[in-house]
Order: sequence, then structure tokens, then C-alpha cells
Amino acid sequence: MEYKVESTETLRNKCAACYRQFNRIEHLVEHMRTSYHSAHEPMAIAKTRMQKYIQHQRMQNLLSHPRKPGLLGRFANLGIRDNTESGSTGGTQVVALACKMVGGGSDGSLDLCAKVCLTDEYDNIIFQSYVMPLIPVTNYRYETTGIRPEYLRDAIPLRQVQKKIQDFLCNGEPKWKIRLRSGRARILVGHGLDHDLDSLQVEYPQVMIRDTAKYPPLLKSSKLSNSLKYDIQTGIQDPYEDCVATMKIYKRMRSQVHKVEAHPLASDTQNRNNFAAWRQNELERMSPDQMMEISRSDYNCWCLDSYSG
Repeated sequence: MEYKVESTETLRNKCAACYRQFNRIEHLVEHMRTSYHSAHEPMAIAKTRMQKYIQHQRMQNLLSHPRKPGLLGRFANLGIRDNTESGSTGGTQVVALACKMVGGGSDGSLDLCAKVCLTDEYDNIIFQSYVMPLIPVTNYRYETTGIRPEYLRDAIPLRQVQKKIQDFLCNGEPKWKIRLRSGRARILVGHGLDHDLDSLQVEYPQVMIRDTAKYPPLLKSSKLSNSLKYDIQTGIQDPYEDCVATMKIYKRMRSQVHKVEAHPLASDTQNRNNFAAWRQNELERMSPDQMMEISRSDYNCWCLDSYSG
């Protein structure tokens, strides 16, 4: 087997984070200026391993949480689960949310929430119920939702579900007072949460939302977010499985051990001139590792949630 030996010049123009190669050093400098690579980002060496983890996540969920067989099991899955006022959920600080949509409007293209699930960090169901939309359902999308008209006849009205979820997330704290580092409000995890929250008509501060469809490290790492979307949202599947999958991804990203930095963001005053145009000549003399050392991210890493309090 022949091994290709990279030249010194090739290595010099190779990004230390994503391993992209550039013909000229100035192109690498521009890449580092706009990519916002940092120590708070999964490196390329871990991409394949993480991608395989995502791809097998749904199968693991099915094996770990098998559906109950037979007619009795089907009816058991239709029941309302409500532990929002239970003492066992009082200390829950991170929850996952997922919805299943049916169609409304004349052509059935308007997404309406027909089933919702809320779970804690340990995959316990906090709240699960079918939801009665505000307008008539014109397409139940049974092939992908598994929802039939009879499932919604005695469902909880959307307004009640909205208030229950809103109150549980805020946990007694006014929305305008919610802060990440203090208070009682809960961190919300999910995939495509803007769409789910909009369908529930729930408003929640972005600082408390952890969306796997938007998290920069997932977007930067071999399109992991697209893999996650495929695994979570393909086929007939209960929202509970979506909650379990997104929570596991969140916990995995949160558990990463990164370098503690006093000023971790590119927007921090101390970092604004790291890749300034007037430093171009100096930057071109740096090695890829040296440029990586001064590069900072443009987002708050989820690993910081471990230190919130």
C-alpha cells in the first residue's frame, strides 16, 4: 500500500480544525477569519465516529424503549401522561420537546400540532398527549404520523396544552426575567424547535433553547444536523423517540470537556482584533495551530450548561 506524503507547503495551508487545504496561505487566513473555529468545536478526527452515533440513534431508542405489542399496547400508547405537577419533576432543569404534525387548510399543507411529548434528561415522560388543533384537520398524514381521526376526538385543546407547557418551562419565573445562569426556568432541547413552539403557540427565550438543527458544531461537522433530521423525522414514529434522540445528542455535546477561557467569543472585546485586516502579514507567518490558538467561536458552547447555576 502506498502512502501519500504531504508536502510542508500543503501542511502549512491546512486548517487545524476542519483539515481543509488551501493553495495559498492567505486563503487559509481568510478561512480562519470567517469560520470561527475554536476549541469548543468537534474536530474532524471525531466526525466519522459522531456521524455513526447519530445514524444508529433511532435504532437504539427502539431497542431500549420497545412499543407494547397488540391492541392493548396500542390503546396504552394513546393515554395522557401528565407529570408536570408531580414532585418528581420539581428538580428537572433540562427537558426535551417534540411534536407530531397533521395538516390543516384547504390543501392540508398547514402544519398543526396533533401530538406532543415532553421528557426529562433520563427519558422519563413528563407530559404526553394528543392535541386538538384550533382549526379543522384536513389531512391526518397517517403514513408519517400514525394518527387517526378518533385519536383527536377527546384530545386536550391546544390552549390548555400551550399553558401547561409554558408554565412548566418557565417554572414560576416571568418570561422577561429568565436568565441562563440563574433562576428556575428550564433548558429546552429539541430539533427544529422554532417550528414546534410556533405550532404550540408557546414563546420561550432563545437563551434557554438548545436546538440540534441550529447548533453550529453540528452544522459544521459533516452535516451532522442533516443526519439527525433524517433519523428523527423519517417514518411513523412517536414524538417520545424524537425527545430521547435529541436529549442524547444534547447530553453528548454538553459533556465535552473544553478549554476554559475567560473570553470565549469572537465578539468579546479582547478578541475582536485577532484576525483584523491590519494583522494580515503577521497572520500569514503563523502556523495553522497558532491561528487555531487565537480563533474563537461565534456561539455559546453547550458545555457551559454544565457550569450554569
